[in-house]
Amino acid sequence: MTPQEIQQAIQSAADRVGFDVSGVCRAGPMPRGDYLRDWLAAGRAGTMAYLHQHLDSRLDLTSWLPWARSVLVVGLNYAQPPPAPPADDERRRGKVAMYAWGEDYHVVVREKLQAVAADLESQLSRTFQFRICVDTAAIVERELAMAAGVGWIGKNTMAIHPRLGSFFFLGVMATDLDITPTAPMVDHCGSCTRCLDACPTDAFPKPYEMDASQCISYLTIEHRADIDPALAEKLGDWVYGCDDCQTVCPFNHWDVQTTEPRFAPADAAAAFPVLAEILAADDATLRKQTKRRATSRAKPEMWRRNAKVIE
Repeated sequence: MTPQEIQQAIQSAADRVGFDVSGVCRAGPMPRGDYLRDWLAAGRAGTMAYLHQHLDSRLDLTSWLPWARSVLVVGLNYAQPPPAPPADDERRRGKVAMYAWGEDYHVVVREKLQAVAADLESQLSRTFQFRICVDTAAIVERELAMAAGVGWIGKNTMAIHPRLGSFFFLGVMATDLDITPTAPMVDHCGSCTRCLDACPTDAFPKPYEMDASQCISYLTIEHRADIDPALAEKLGDWVYGCDDCQTVCPFNHWDVQTTEPRFAPADAAAAFPVLAEILAADDATLRKQTKRRATSRAKPEMWRRNAKVIE
């Protein structure tokens, strides 16, 4: 196959396994490397010390995978309506960000990318070298997504697609294949500032830059210590993550919902957990409730801390 034919084959394989969008870019230095360096130097990462590690691979994937020539980037929509809590239940509930309602997206996206690789190897009648990354490797998926035409990086620093909006997961597969790149995505934010204006904690010092240490998602998921009282009073009902800057985005008003059943919440509590139950639960119970879900990222003591803050 020619590089162009491989591009068509790999994107067709991505369509067949259920990805909503896909694109290809060259493996190599990140165009906005200076932005990442400056962002880290300014302390925008808060207590996420791991973001300072393996900086070389974040700036250039080939410093980690020297054999990589091309990168497939895929997007999988998770947008869906919220489940309705029981009508007669007046217990105080918190809110969980939509991405964490169902099964762990790391597993779902990885399984689909493995199927893409198997499909392409069948079409090529040979194996090839590849590495799948789903939000766990020291790379910057959003930069790759923009380069591959899967989405532009919006003013709230989320990857946004003109049809899907921003409620989609990113997955990456680096390969040693020579694949014709797809066209990069251009910015469509224009003069809109709805996402910046909606942030309860003013986590955006300027458009296209987030101070993670002020972000509700960071505070409830990544930050291990006590939450600054000045920020705690602004958490609203969020007990895990936050969707405020996404729900106001005009590109998320399209009637496009996920077709992946594994992202559906098992019950109303997956999206709107009862705060009293979180506070009363022991570590083993909380671990069981978050097992095989993205919500396992937060430790039991963090769940109780968050619930106490917003109760």
